[in-house]
Amino acid sequence: MKHRLTDQLAFLAEIDALKSVVRQSTLVDRSRRENSAEHSWHLAMFALVLADDAGGLDVGKVISMLLIHDIVEIDAGDSPMHGVQDKAALAVAEAKAAERLFGLLPNDQATRLLALWREFEAGETPEAKFAKALDRLQPLLLNTLTGGGTWTENRVSEPQVCERYGPVIAGGSRTLWDHARALVRRHFAQAGR
Repeated sequence: MKHRLTDQLAFLAEIDALKSVVRQSTLVDRSRRENSAEHSWHLAMFALVLADDAGGLDVGKVISMLLIHDIVEIDAGDSPMHGVQDKAALAVAEAKAAERLFGLLPNDQATRLLALWREFEAGETPEAKFAKALDRLQPLLLNTLTGGGTWTENRVSEPQVCERYGPVIAGGSRTLWDHARALVRRHFAQAGR
């Protein structure tokens, strides 16, 4: 029988690979692209700082979701929001990755984290909706702070930004979307000059 701590440490060593998954978004200083581990940490901080907009939700659960939501990218890779992708194939790859990665943990923890990851993916509970809103808000904010970032690189228009980000952010917090929408409007107004 393997020791519980051995399994936990094996999982923690395995998820170090998330630091090597490079995303499209750049850091605010534009020095490089962020990695998925940094993205997850940043989102956890978003939840902690923006908890007042969570409307009495279990913020600890939201933070937990945000810390684990992209672990599957270790196996499945990052799927850029503005890229063309086979969503069904991606969902299968991510589910397989979740089974493998969380399966490294002791059964009780594997079951709990896999259920939490699935709850985030389904996006139906208030906590999952808020977590998904933050997952969209963070790259939106980075794009407005970097002169358009991935929007410029991928020739994304203001209506496309509103369509791709708006419903998810508004679904988690109307207040956050109203503010984000103003940032988007200001960015595109300045970019059009």
